[in-house]
Amino acid sequence: MGKIKWFILGVIILAGAWGWKKYGYLWQSAKNWPRATQVTTEPVELTPTAESDQELEHIKLAEGATITYFAKDVPGARSLARGGGGVVYVGTRGEGVVYALEDKDNDGRAERRVVVANGLNTPNGVAYQDGDLYVAEISRVIKFANIDQRYDKKPDFEVVFDDLPSETHHGWRYIGFGPDGKLYVAIGAPCNICDPGDPFASLTRISPEGGGLETVARGIRNSVGFDWDPNTGKLWFTDNGRDLMGDDLPPDELNRLDNVGEHFGYPYCHGQGVVDPQFGQGGCDQYKPPVVELGPHVAALGMKFVNGKIYIPEHGSWNRSVPIGYRITTVDPQSGLYQVFAEGWLEADGTATGRPVDILVMDDRSILVSDDKAGAVYRISF
Repeated sequence: MGKIKWFILGVIILAGAWGWKKYGYLWQSAKNWPRATQVTTEPVELTPTAESDQELEHIKLAEGATITYFAKDVPGARSLARGGGGVVYVGTRGEGVVYALEDKDNDGRAERRVVVANGLNTPNGVAYQDGDLYVAEISRVIKFANIDQRYDKKPDFEVVFDDLPSETHHGWRYIGFGPDGKLYVAIGAPCNICDPGDPFASLTRISPEGGGLETVARGIRNSVGFDWDPNTGKLWFTDNGRDLMGDDLPPDELNRLDNVGEHFGYPYCHGQGVVDPQFGQGGCDQYKPPVVELGPHVAALGMKFVNGKIYIPEHGSWNRSVPIGYRITTVDPQSGLYQVFAEGWLEADGTATGRPVDILVMDDRSILVSDDKAGAVYRISF
């Protein structure tokens, strides 16, 4: 009987060791997840100073760039949109709020945080046009008209479009207005890997008044960032690759849409020719490959064109044995050169102090960068 007990104990120990080796990253990565915070709806005075900027001394940037706080105490800061009068609007996920950050004296530091709306369903996406603020929840897009005059008065809103999917997996929407005046809405796949059919795994667009949903690109697992090349007008976007194919497969992607209706491979192919082991059939020639393969599982999010390059916040991996991302990278759209621009949010022990999310380009060509783990918005000047 004693031998049987020792045998069973040995099996349990071996199974535990195998499980930790195979899935231990799930526990390790949990410490890096942004945590939803209960947010007070009352205005908050913000006081980022040169002294508080010392907290960012560990961030290493490309030569000639400096980083400071635009705002601290912005829990869950995600997508960014610029309004009028020195106001920046900020979406969130679990917090369920949209913020307005006031920089009335235009000194590169927000003086006050105002909650525009609360109790929303994952209001990740924000976009501003003609004085109105558009907010994407999971299943609908809402509009706050004349927002710059009303953001601190608990403004009402109207529903622009309410026929988006209600699935929560990859349900946080990224939105933005294109050169055609239409509102583009990303709709992720409701899974890690599946063949969900329309309108999932796509980029879509609607009119500002909420006109019919039109699909402009398919085969996109989960895009949380896109922008238009100011020189060509082409739409570029990031896409997060599937999980559970190992540390180094597949890559995240930087894509360019050349023609409406193009298919970018998901769930059949990933990156530049990685056939999916479950859904792949034959080769990948019939699908549009990415312009650049980004790091595997870096979680590339809100890309923007800045000074001739594409800047990409990499939110950071959750499913690699060695974490990757937690940085800002750049891509040269002509050569495809992919480089690190800012890093230091990932510690040597795998702990993250921050996770970059979105980028907003300002008039002086500085950029704002949101961070939903640190609850902050940084300002990077060149």
